Amino acid sequence: MQNNTPLFRRDFTLVVIGQVISLFGNAILRFALPLYLLRQTQSPALFGAVGAAAFIPAVLCSPIGGVVADRVNKRNIMVALDFSTAGLVLAFTLLLGRVPLVPLMVACLMLLYGIAGAYQPSVQASIPLLVEEGQLTRANAVVNMVGTLSGLLGPVIGGVLFGAFGIRPILWVGMGCFFLSAVMELFIRIPHQPRPAAGGVLSTVGRDLGESWRFIRRERPIFLSVMVVLALFNMVLSSALNVGIPVAVVQVLGMSDSRLGFTQGAMGLGGLFGGMLVACLGDRLRLRRGGAVLLAAGLTAAGMGLALLPGVPPWASWWVLTAMSFILMVLATTLSVLLLTAAQRQAPPELLGKVMAFTSAVATCAAPLGQAVYGVLFEGCPAWAVMMGAAAAAAATALYSRGVFRALDATPAP
Repeated sequence: MQNNTPLFRRDFTLVVIGQVISLFGNAILRFALPLYLLRQTQSPALFGAVGAAAFIPAVLCSPIGGVVADRVNKRNIMVALDFSTAGLVLAFTLLLGRVPLVPLMVACLMLLYGIAGAYQPSVQASIPLLVEEGQLTRANAVVNMVGTLSGLLGPVIGGVLFGAFGIRPILWVGMGCFFLSAVMELFIRIPHQPRPAAGGVLSTVGRDLGESWRFIRRERPIFLSVMVVLALFNMVLSSALNVGIPVAVVQVLGMSDSRLGFTQGAMGLGGLFGGMLVACLGDRLRLRRGGAVLLAAGLTAAGMGLALLPGVPPWASWWVLTAMSFILMVLATTLSVLLLTAAQRQAPPELLGKVMAFTSAVATCAAPLGQAVYGVLFEGCPAWAVMMGAAAAAAATALYSRGVFRALDATPAP
């Protein structure tokens, strides 16, 4: 039956606008800070190690953010974390040049990723409370498009600013984005049913996480297989791209910062296109094709490896990398929206934030290991060989995942 309820009602619209501003600030900082470190140190191994360290707080904070999202008003969480991020960027700006760069960068990125890990469960858990059930897939697609639009604009604008003015203007822009987003989020109204905490903070967190684990293990064990698939894919392919694209564009091909920003902006454009595709097709897209999507992503990464072979002109390699980055993000966004919608429909409201955060944390826990390993590999091995190896591992993971996604697609909602 056709749902005629408007999707963009007041509070959902405010969430979307707040996400545009906040995620743009996040994207411009995540682009500029690691690039600044790579330019200053010229070490892919250090670049990968710092990126790995930054992922650890995101993995740890995501389940805690899910617990808090189910017990505290989600609007208040968003506001507090955006104000906190603005303060973090201000502190980094004041300390830059006054303390050693590497420990300062590690601390800032760890805090930035940790706050983002705690923030996203509140956004994801608020969507089912602000839209009708029949609009859920499209609402998730819109929020995903917002993130990828920010991911498109952040690197492009960040690359231009970084190449022309250095790191400090980017820091001030990011800080202003988080402050403005926090102010806007003050006006959002999200339904909230308080749940009293029994005992201290740690005991409450432990009990709530145990509750979500028991639900997954007893009621939805297929989620465990999905987590394994996503963890493997993050380790073998996502980590290769996070480390490999900056190293390939800046060091292997010798391109400018603005060219790197354009390539990463193409990834954002691909995510935007993927979100639009899901928003247009809605429930006509089925999760059972997820294995084929992951296999296509692995084959696309193989194209990146071929583009980096010796003898290929740098300009041609750069264009192929940029085009493949676009295609990869179309595939990744399509699959992530379908998985998010499936999780939202499978989990009861009182467990939604925790289940989604728990799933996300387990799925991304392999990313730090992957980034650290790829940093060493890109420093000691040809970039084309590393990318081809990553593509082969991703293809093997995709073949294993076919039965997992079909089973999740066939699981009835409670």
